[in-house]
Amino acid sequence: MMDYVREIKDEFMERGNSSSSNQQQQQQHQQLQVVVPAELQGFERCVDEIVAQVTTIGQKVVQVENFYTTKENVNNTSSKTNSISKDNNNNNKAVSDKQHQLLHDASQRQLAASKRTIELMRQFTLIFRQITQHKWAWPFMEPVDVEGLGLHDYNKFIEKPMDFSTIRKKMEAKDGSYKNVRDIYSDVRLVFKNAMKYNDERDDVHVMAKTLLEKFEEKWLLILPKVAEEEKRRAEEEAKARKDMKLAQEVANVSMARELSNELYDIDMQLEKLREMVVQKCRKMTTGEKKKLSTVMSRLSAEELSKALEIVGEHNPGFQPSALEVNLDMDAQSEVTLWRLKMYVQEVLKVAGKCSGQTGGQNNGPNENKNCPKRKRDITCDASTKTAPKRTKKAAP
Repeated sequence: MMDYVREIKDEFMERGNSSSSNQQQQQQHQQLQVVVPAELQGFERCVDEIVAQVTTIGQKVVQVENFYTTKENVNNTSSKTNSISKDNNNNNKAVSDKQHQLLHDASQRQLAASKRTIELMRQFTLIFRQITQHKWAWPFMEPVDVEGLGLHDYNKFIEKPMDFSTIRKKMEAKDGSYKNVRDIYSDVRLVFKNAMKYNDERDDVHVMAKTLLEKFEEKWLLILPKVAEEEKRRAEEEAKARKDMKLAQEVANVSMARELSNELYDIDMQLEKLREMVVQKCRKMTTGEKKKLSTVMSRLSAEELSKALEIVGEHNPGFQPSALEVNLDMDAQSEVTLWRLKMYVQEVLKVAGKCSGQTGGQNNGPNENKNCPKRKRDITCDASTKTAPKRTKKAAP
């Protein structure tokens, strides 16, 4: 599309600077030379704006393309997502509402989960307080004084020291060091397990740790069913949250793709207006140019000729481009139609030239390149004769 925009700009400058073959055309050309500079500036601004829009759209297209080409997203695209895409195909507001609803539901689930976690924390705090207030809890209240007690081999046997004061600080931390109750449970057990591992079974500290661990496990079993239920529920909600997030991304990309389609349509309309502006500033086509155009058109393929005839039909309501036999009088066509036809033919020849270059010039003509658009030679066009294959045209100079 960028090349197409620049091509229109080049055509405008070329038409504005074209020479004339007679005095009337020279006068028209002189008038154009006065008008074109100011108009050209405005035209260039329009082109620059379109180029900027195309660049932005290109970035959005890449974003949407990357989303849909991601294997994970493709595999997880559900029928529910497809239903949303279809139901909201022409309703951007519905898409936006769906996104907000998904985000709102996820927020509500997170809030409810936080409240349940706080309640479990409260129940566990009661158990923790009962254990720490036991008369045998004093050896475990603070970190082990390795240096003061001369326990030089303590860190050799204990990989992760733990004590009740450290646990309490983490429980009271504002940053939420403990994300769930089971993490606290693991640290409390670690306090007793470390003491039992380092001290001999007959040592008082070992006996005290073993006794408190048994009491702690008994109390833990009272809230374990609630903890297990909450963990299961959180796992299900997290899975749903991930699914909803992907769904929200899918909905967002559906909306973006629709907006891109509308933006591309608007740009097409702008480009069409610019092309019309270029054509309107063109000089009158000479008889020789009409004959040359007629000759070139006779070499177009059936598909290319059909497109050329459609251009004629756009400015001539009475013309039937789909008829099996077409009589095209070049002299009867407006200047707008003639110049549009010439622009189109130039584009076709440009594509044919690129195809020929890609094959290293081995082909005898643009129609013989296998990499080019498929062409047929059963359609002829002559300025003075009329033929009638499947579709023919006669162009009068």
